Parts: sequence; C-alpha cells; structure tokens
Amino acid sequence: MNWDWDKLKAKQERKEGEGGFVPPDINKIMEKFKKIKLPGGPIILLIFILLFFSTSTFYTVAVDEVGVVQRFGKYVRTTQPGLNFKFPSGIEKVTKVKVRRVYKEEFGFRTVRRDVQTRAVSGGENKNVSLMLTGDLNVALVPWIVQYRIKDPYKFLFKVHDNRRLLIDMSEAAMRLVVGDRSINEVISKREEIAIESRNVLQAEMDRAESGINIVTIEMKKTNVPGPVQPSFNEVNQATQEKEKLIYQAKEDYNKAIPAARGEAERTIKAAEGYALDRVNRAKGDASRFKAFYAEYAKAKDVTKRRLYLESLKDLLPKLGDKYIVDADQKNLLPLLNLGKQNGAKK
Repeated sequence: MNWDWDKLKAKQERKEGEGGFVPPDINKIMEKFKKIKLPGGPIILLIFILLFFSTSTFYTVAVDEVGVVQRFGKYVRTTQPGLNFKFPSGIEKVTKVKVRRVYKEEFGFRTVRRDVQTRAVSGGENKNVSLMLTGDLNVALVPWIVQYRIKDPYKFLFKVHDNRRLLIDMSEAAMRLVVGDRSINEVISKREEIAIESRNVLQAEMDRAESGINIVTIEMKKTNVPGPVQPSFNEVNQATQEKEKLIYQAKEDYNKAIPAARGEAERTIKAAEGYALDRVNRAKGDASRFKAFYAEYAKAKDVTKRRLYLESLKDLLPKLGDKYIVDADQKNLLPLLNLGKQNGAKK
C-alpha cells in the first residue's frame, strides 16, 4: 500500500496557515502500519539463528589476556589474543583470564584514593593480620603488600576453588613464619631481607597448591610496635643505643691501649734479643781470643807470658795516675813528699 504523502503534506500546510501545526491522527497511522505485510516466520527464525551463531561462535581476546575454552564443562584448549572461533554457547564456553595484569593484595592497611593522591590507612579488612609475634617474644605491626600475576590460567581456574582466599591465607602464614624467626630489631631494620624470604616461602606454597599464581614481589611497609608499648619500646631502644655507645667507647680505648702495649712489649723483646745476641757474640769472641792466646802460649810459653804481662801493664798503668820510681838504696823518703806540688802542680 502506497502513502499519499502529497495530500498529507498539503493538508498539514493548510492547517498551519489556519493557525498552527496539527499533528496527524495517530490511530490512522497505526492502522496503516498494521496493513503492511511482514516476511514469513521461518525467515525471521533463520535471521535469529544466524545472529545467535555469529555472536556465540566468534570472540575476541585482548592482548593482555587469554581465553580458556570449555566443552560441556571440560577444559579443551587455551586461545591466544586476537579473533578466535568456538562452538556455539551451550557446547563450548570461553573464560577470559588476564595474564599480564599485576594484581595486588594489602595486609594490615588499606589504600584510600582521593582524586590523584593516595594514602595508607591502618586497619582495613584484616586489621589484626599485621600483629605478629617475633622470635624474641616481642609484638610487632608488620604491614605488607603482595603483587602477583596469573601464570597458568588452567590451574588458576580449575585447581583451586578460591585463589584469592588461598593467597591471603598463605601470605599471612609465610610472613608469620619468617617474622617468627627474627628479633624485633631485625624485623624493623631488615625489611627487604624479610620480604625476599617470605616471597620465596609463599611462592613455594602456591606452587605446591597448583594455584597457577606467580608472586611478583612482596613489599614491606613501615614496621613498628603497637601503640600501648611504644614508650617502653623507645626506652629499650635508648638503653640499647647507650649500651652500644659504651661498648664502642670501650672498644676505642681498647684499640688505643692494646696496640701501644703490644708495641712496647715488642720493643722490649727486640731489645732483650739484641742484648742476648750481643752477649753471646762477645762471649764467643772472648772464647776465640782465649783459644788463640792459648795456642800461642803453648808454642812459646815465656814469650807469650811476658807479652801478656806487658800488655796488661799497658792497660793498667794509665789508670793509676802519678807514678814514682824509688831507688832501692834510698833511705830517706821525706824529700819525695812534695814532688807532686812542684812548679804549681795539682794533685
């Protein structure tokens, strides 16, 4: 049926000229639409079937994910990024898993985002998870962050019922295990070492559970002690620092005194060794000289005896001072008493 658009338009223009626009009769328009003949039912059904197959058999996988295909609920394959084909819904089902996204779990605090600024707030979903007992029986607040990726989509989807709950429980267990082997001072000062060791422990547990999760890193936040024991802990730290200061001063004095004493002892030992060597060499020289004298004495006793006598007098006489030789026939010694005072001589 054709529409007489010219008559309708002329009628509308006439109405406008008379005083405004008058819309056409809605009931008449609906009756005309009902008289239009639509295609048959089989064609419409075929169109719906084609649309259903086109939308349920072709799918697109993004560059940061993979598609896990199940056929009647059973895993059959993993598809890579791009356009892929599968059997219609009801036969095969695809689940898209983001394997390049880095997921994050926070423990002992939660991040609050306001516009572009973020801040950490203590507490959160598990407010007591960061409260831990250290190896020296102290209590510490140990907040941390776990970042992870999905490395095996098949294990991630089918091996573990709740991967997130498993990760949370295993992460807490691993952190408590590592912190429980260290003192409170190590927990505060060696956060990077604790993070590395807890990551290794957590990764081993996740692999053992076949979770398909790869732990990228564990980041330790600021570690502290609970508020009620903070003053006491500060006093202990001050006492520890004072102790270390005194120990350092004692070591400094030790390092000054001990090397000096060792040097003095070494010098005394070297002097004694030199004196002993000198005495031994002198004794050996005297013994060798005596042996030489004895050999000469054995060859010519009178000559050697006289030579030794003269040499002894040569050494002795200069030490005696003034010497007076008196004739054996001299009877009066008085003239000799003033010999040393003649010519202003001094004793």
